[in-house]
Amino acid sequence: MTEPLPLEVEEYLTWLAAERGRAASTVEAYRRDLRAYVAHLRDRGLSLLDAGQDDVERFVADLEAAGLAPRTRARRVVAVRNLHRFLVDEDLAERDPVADVESPKVPRGIPKALSEDEVDRLLTAVVGDEAPARRDRAILEVLYGTGVRISELVGLSLGDVDLVAARMRVFGKGSKERVVPIGRHAGLALEAWLDEPGRPALVPRQWRRRGDAEALFLNQRGGRLSRQGAWGVVTRWGDAAGLGDRLTPHVLRHSCATHMVDHGADLRVVQELLGHASVSTTQVYTLVSTERLWAVYDAAHPRASVGAAR
Repeated sequence: MTEPLPLEVEEYLTWLAAERGRAASTVEAYRRDLRAYVAHLRDRGLSLLDAGQDDVERFVADLEAAGLAPRTRARRVVAVRNLHRFLVDEDLAERDPVADVESPKVPRGIPKALSEDEVDRLLTAVVGDEAPARRDRAILEVLYGTGVRISELVGLSLGDVDLVAARMRVFGKGSKERVVPIGRHAGLALEAWLDEPGRPALVPRQWRRRGDAEALFLNQRGGRLSRQGAWGVVTRWGDAAGLGDRLTPHVLRHSCATHMVDHGADLRVVQELLGHASVSTTQVYTLVSTERLWAVYDAAHPRASVGAAR
């Protein structure tokens, strides 16, 4: 029989659900992680309020010794850290034993970009000249052509797009504004979408919500296209192009950046285009290009597989 969690943990989990609005699945994940932590303390004859920094560090070391993945270890440490912070904030504990404990480093994964041929296959998969097809083609061209996030795309309004100057205004994380160029293919797709029988064909007799009239992309009911709706557009045409689960809006963003770096774009330019706060975030694309370089070399050079050292 599973031992009950301490009352302090149950209070914290209730707070997560009621006050922070966390989903049931998220709360359950925290419950599992904290159950492992409480069991670790019990094995050492300690209660939750007895735990010190050494005990938490021993917990982290035991997670590594158990062979758990860095991401799993990091998630459990976050759960423990947030629990102890809650206990201090609520005056249920006098000290925070996790304050000076370092979280496990999670290796940064290399983005899985599409090849340029795969992007071409995707962008030519959209057939038809009716409004939804014009919209979908414009969405895919803009996502790949500018590298904007899906949330940034659906937030675009008509006034944010200047097709004459070939640029658009994007509001990124923290409502930070940036201006990005619109390439020729994206520009042509947007022109087609904004012309009959594109966007005008989806304009309703009466707008249901304030702000829908200014939305760049509309759904078939005449409202602003939602994030979920735009995601569906990407996955639907990804399936049509034979890309399946490999394609997401973020993969198009990665592909945009990767292909720019492959073709010699300066990292600072790519950083500005993507809206990264730091160029260190953008530097992952140099790793992608290095991997692609070796892949091409291994496949193309007749002596690459014979004693080649990296």
